[in-house]
Amino acid sequence: MPDKPLERSSTTGALPIDVSLGPSLENVNAPTHTAVVDSRIAYISVLAIVVAGVSTVIAEALIWLIHLATNIFFFGRWSGANVPPWDNHLGLWVIAIPVIGGLLVGIMARWGSPAIRGHGIPEAMEQILLNESRIPPRITFLKPFSAALSIGSGGPFGAEGPIIATGGAIGSLVGQLLKTTADERKTLLAAGAAAGMTAVFGCPVSAVLLAIELLLFEYRARSFIPVALASAMAAGMRGAYIGWTPIFAMPHLANVRSEALIWYAVLGAIVGLASVYVTRAVYAIEDAFEHLPVHWMWWPAIGAVAVGVLGYFFPHTLGVGYSNIDDILGGAIVGKAVIVLFIFKFISWAIALGSGTSGGTLAPLMTIGGGLGSALGALLARIPGSGVDFRLAALVGMAALFAGASRALLTSIVFAFETTRQPISLLPLLIGCTVAFFVSAIRLPYSIMTLKIERRGTRVPGEYGSDYLGRVLVANACTRNVSTLKENDKLQKVRQWIVSRSSGSGHQGFPIVSTNGKLIGVVTRRDIFDDTDAGDRTVKDIIKRPLAVVYDDNSLREAADHMVRVNTGRLPVVTRIAPDKVVGIITRGDLLTAQQQRLQEQFEPSRSIHFSSRLRPQEGEK
Repeated sequence: MPDKPLERSSTTGALPIDVSLGPSLENVNAPTHTAVVDSRIAYISVLAIVVAGVSTVIAEALIWLIHLATNIFFFGRWSGANVPPWDNHLGLWVIAIPVIGGLLVGIMARWGSPAIRGHGIPEAMEQILLNESRIPPRITFLKPFSAALSIGSGGPFGAEGPIIATGGAIGSLVGQLLKTTADERKTLLAAGAAAGMTAVFGCPVSAVLLAIELLLFEYRARSFIPVALASAMAAGMRGAYIGWTPIFAMPHLANVRSEALIWYAVLGAIVGLASVYVTRAVYAIEDAFEHLPVHWMWWPAIGAVAVGVLGYFFPHTLGVGYSNIDDILGGAIVGKAVIVLFIFKFISWAIALGSGTSGGTLAPLMTIGGGLGSALGALLARIPGSGVDFRLAALVGMAALFAGASRALLTSIVFAFETTRQPISLLPLLIGCTVAFFVSAIRLPYSIMTLKIERRGTRVPGEYGSDYLGRVLVANACTRNVSTLKENDKLQKVRQWIVSRSSGSGHQGFPIVSTNGKLIGVVTRRDIFDDTDAGDRTVKDIIKRPLAVVYDDNSLREAADHMVRVNTGRLPVVTRIAPDKVVGIITRGDLLTAQQQRLQEQFEPSRSIHFSSRLRPQEGEK
């Protein structure tokens, strides 16, 4: 009589199969081992390289458009020369220029696409999480043009945000035009975004890290290989066109003294706390705009009034301001000047961003963080024996503010190094950014990139740990003592056995074996009791579904995926040597048991030493 258990392996509709034969290696319906990479990755990598090439060209075109718009708005000439907007001679008329740009952006958002509003990265994250990485094609054109108008008219933004968003849109568009999965579209989107960032700053490694920390939400070879190749392609094209010098030139820094590391940690804590209030301020201003009794189309123009007024009194708050970062890191702007710059740059940027105009966050955050770090560094340098260099403090502040606000820790550290090529800064950056990240995460559960999405009810992944189910083998989690039914067992007798609640009869499904012990199918309790006319029928007669099994050397992740694929809650466990012999059963409950082990490892301190690799003792063991 029954001496082992199992449930159904169901698919849609029964297939004509010969249940008298057990499964063999050639026809067994079992999950395969998940490959780290496959030939498909080569195809996606080629597409990613193409996307990178296009994104780099568009990035250069957008930078030229911003220069053109700046020349037209502030100097009344048709030129793509790189001139700062604060060199204008417009007087009070300078207040009107950002307003005109804001009005044009509002019109484009109203009748073009509302998705062009904002700084780009949160919008890309939202499309990845909610729309299978499908960005509307019109964003590819509207986003760069709206950003050129916004920044070119004096908006206190960086070009990198719109370029990252545009590169992501190009990757998404390629993925939509060709036959790709949602995962592959996500990879192409991230590849375009990384290429765009690299094209602006010449930072291929930190661009890959940005894609991993803010867009991919994972660290898998099938994702980061195409993204890394795309970023390298963009770096090569940029180097051939612009050169290989770092975008922010810093003077040579002296070796860091050990005692100074403590003060860089203190600086990181202060900047991390500042990042909390920067994030809150931006969204408080955005909430204030929500209460205005006018259509959102007018908000960018209204916010631009503050940009224009501050630009009149403090001209260096206008425009991209990469030269401001250069001056802060190089020590050309110090003391009261740097304090004035980062305070009013923050006010101008926060109001403009809160109004919903088009622009980036990275350059403003770097300006604000660099200025704050420079000011704090000057104070700390006065402490006897501190060993603090205010220029290095500016660099740490720049990276730490971005780490605290965006929660992209590794991106912030590597970015600061790549854009300055100061290897001596790596240890202070590691300490300062990590402390800033910690302080910010303790005080605020969301980042400047994710709050908008979280408010709309979307949970953004914040931790990218390894899949625990992927680390555990089925052999170490399955139940070994399985109740099976013989193929010639009478249906009526099996019903009586289940109703009697005899040992082994309490399962929801049972594997069926032939007279010589070969696995031929699975029936469920429902199958057994749904047949109203049992008569002389056997359990073999009610097998409805093709058999699905799992190997004992498959992972629990592979088993779980196979359960979903074949629509079942239990799978017979077999070996590759004898795929027609049942050696165990794995159920959804076993998957939850494995998760219990993970929770114990994560949250329950223990001093005990375990020598067994299995998750739990098997039935019958002492």
